[in-house]
Amino acid sequence: MTAMPGTAVGRSTEPTLVPPVPLAPGTTPDASAAGCPEDVMSLSQASELARALRDSLGRVVLGAPGPVTVAALAAVSGGHLLVEDVPGTGKTVLGRTLAAALGGAMSRVQGHADLLPSDVTGVSVYAPERGEWQFHPGPVFAHVVLLDELNRTPPRTQSALLEAMAEHQVTVDGERWPLPEPHLVIATQNPAEQLGTFPLVESQLDRFALATPVGYPDVGTEVRLAMGEGGQAELDRLVPLCKVDDWARLVAATGRVRVDRAVAAYAVQLARSTREASGVRLGASPRASIAVVRAAQAHALLDGRAYATPGDVQAVAVAALAHRLVIDGSSEQRPAIVEEVVRTTPAPRP
Repeated sequence: MTAMPGTAVGRSTEPTLVPPVPLAPGTTPDASAAGCPEDVMSLSQASELARALRDSLGRVVLGAPGPVTVAALAAVSGGHLLVEDVPGTGKTVLGRTLAAALGGAMSRVQGHADLLPSDVTGVSVYAPERGEWQFHPGPVFAHVVLLDELNRTPPRTQSALLEAMAEHQVTVDGERWPLPEPHLVIATQNPAEQLGTFPLVESQLDRFALATPVGYPDVGTEVRLAMGEGGQAELDRLVPLCKVDDWARLVAATGRVRVDRAVAAYAVQLARSTREASGVRLGASPRASIAVVRAAQAHALLDGRAYATPGDVQAVAVAALAHRLVIDGSSEQRPAIVEEVVRTTPAPRP
């Protein structure tokens, strides 16, 4: 894999990628097809890089250690990230900071009601001089895709992302095109109750490995932001921590963090328990169980360990499960439901 240059911070740019090659029938994108490096990053190196990523995020997004950690976990584990909160709390800054630190090609899409699926995935255009149709890749063909205010886009456009997020490919006019690896979608959304929003459907929410609010900062942090600390000023000074090859090695290293069968079973039980929790109409899916285990591996790596524990599972449970639940009450109650499931589900002994 060839390292792609980072884009200028704070600007929306077209992805600077080699034009994609369509997939042959019966094939799927994989590491070998993407040209991922064969050399391996040690777990100690991976842990150091993961911590550096978290620290870089923390210097820009002040006073939000929880959301910063969740964002780092998404990048380290190779999962997609959803950032939910009211306007002005730093959702977009968090996404842009994560993209700028990772060193890959970045694109940004601003959600609005007139956004078409082809505006995201790309379109085939007839070239009369060649007598053939040519595919023009859309902004989804980047290592990091920042979808700002995703729930302001119509459902048809939202659904265009399902294949890209789950299979790392898009199908246009019957041809399948692989996306660059690693591939990270960072989406922001405003509360569904706001005017002009289209609530994300269950299948869309399930594609996001982790989700987090940002929340209002405390008084001291808000004063620091008002004085020009952190935020945009610090983001403008941020340089990539690694090349995209290093990021690919980091994600691969996360998969080598040891997970005991009892720990994996505990993660699965938490997900299954949400399906039986009071007030829940649709609980977490098997994909959610996988996301919990993967995020727990990343959490262990951030903690400097080569093995995951029940504590790692508990630490990532809300971020990995709550946004997937369909409940009878307000969506704000979902984290409390997961916290209750964690409290009442026995954890395996070390």
